[in-house]
Order: sequence, then C-alpha cells, then structure tokens
Amino acid sequence: MNPRLARLLTRLYPPGWRERYGEEFEAMLENGNGDWRALRDSVWSALREHVVPTYRGGTMDQDLNTFGTLMRRPSAFIPVAMSLVALTTLLVALGIGLAQGGHIVRDPDEGSIAHIWQLLMTVQMPIVLFFAIKWLRRAPGSSVRVLGLQAVAWLASCAPVYFMHL
Repeated sequence: MNPRLARLLTRLYPPGWRERYGEEFEAMLENGNGDWRALRDSVWSALREHVVPTYRGGTMDQDLNTFGTLMRRPSAFIPVAMSLVALTTLLVALGIGLAQGGHIVRDPDEGSIAHIWQLLMTVQMPIVLFFAIKWLRRAPGSSVRVLGLQAVAWLASCAPVYFMHL
C-alpha cells in the first residue's frame, strides 16, 4: 500500500491508539497488498475504535467507573439537562397562565410551548440510547445510575403533563 495512504488510515484512529500501535499498524499496511478490503477494514476498525476503544490511555482507566466522570460526558448530561429545561418551560408556562387568568389555559392548538416540550422530550431518546450502547458494557455500575437519573428527570418532566391533563 502507498505510504501516504497508510499514514492517512493511521490518522483515522484516536490519538492514544496511534501512540501505542500507530507505527506498527502503518508498517503493516505498507507491507500488505493494499486492496480495497484492507482499506474498508481499516476505516471500519478506526470508526469502531472511536466508539469502543481497545486502549484507554491516560487517567481514563482509573476514573471510568465513577458516576461523576460519566456525568461529564455529553451523552449523560444532555438528556438530564433537556428534561430539566422541558420541566422549567412547562412550569413557567403554567405560572404565566395562572398569573394572567387564574386558571390553566387549554388551547385547541397546543401552542409553541407544547411543541418545544415535545421536541425536548423526544430528541433526548436517541442520546440516551447512544449512552446506553456505549457505556453499559464498559462501566455497568455507574452507567446504570446515570440512566436512572436520566429516567427520573424524564419522568419528573412528564408528571405535570400527566397529572394536570395538559
């Protein structure tokens, strides 16, 4: 295989992986036959390495299993934040409605607040699914706690809609 192509394929991998295996991998690609299957397999392995790494450099190994470390991941805190924003939006709309007329206004058209709430609640589901796929196998104890927190936040945002028949 062409050395430039081998170097490019090696650059697709995460930095920690490249530090450990990069030179050997690049030499293997250069000495190989360089057909389309080697190219396909290299790209696929690089993508998989970003999702499920085989080598974790630095301090990730020690901190991986803590709840706080996982909560710093965007796929962990974004669904919780989206649920809290949805709950806040709903409570502010209820407060404004009660302050203006003394009762909850029910429009035949749901209105923009309801659409924002629906979008916030729906869009977080793929993020939670991504988090579960990526982290349940790697850190089962703390990822279950994070998923529990996400579920509690989601249910807290759904509770006023259910109990007030909004």
